[in-house]
Amino acid sequence: MKREGHTIALPKEQWTQRAALAALLILLVFAVAGPSGALAWSESEHLLKQRQQQIATLREERDALRNQVALVHPDHADPDIVGEKLRRDLNLVHPDEVVLTLPKTSE
Repeated sequence: MKREGHTIALPKEQWTQRAALAALLILLVFAVAGPSGALAWSESEHLLKQRQQQIATLREERDALRNQVALVHPDHADPDIVGEKLRRDLNLVHPDEVVLTLPKTSE
């Protein structure tokens, strides 16, 4: 229906328009603040960067451990490393060695 250039909306049409507007507003809220919205996206990116840093640190530690394992491998062990580990971990010394213990200093 038209009356002098204006559309007269029927109550049923007004309800439909309001329902559609409410649905669009709900979708907009979920797009911004929902579980996969814009706010959650930035938080996920931040967590991803943290995890990548942790992975890089763990890879460095893994590589260092692999290197230590390679140095004490039974087939081709480095004698200096083996001697150091025996002294430090098992408290073993040669009979002709003298062990000097130093008091710990608190800094």
